[in-house]
Amino acid sequence: MGFPKFILALTAVAGLAACGDTLGDQALGGAAIGAGAAVVTNGSIAQGAALGAGANVLACQTNLVNCD
Repeated sequence: MGFPKFILALTAVAGLAACGDTLGDQALGGAAIGAGAAVVTNGSIAQGAALGAGANVLACQTNLVNCD
């Protein structure tokens, strides 16, 4: 995945953070968004899902985004 596509995917994940009630919900929501972003940008779906899951869990667990 090229650097511009990485930034686009990361922005999509951060902008659409899907905080769930549990760590698993957060990872699953982020993975779905990351995979979707990868499809749109013609990237690797597996990499997009992994990046999305990690970014969403990080955002939700550190209160980077307001999930209320």
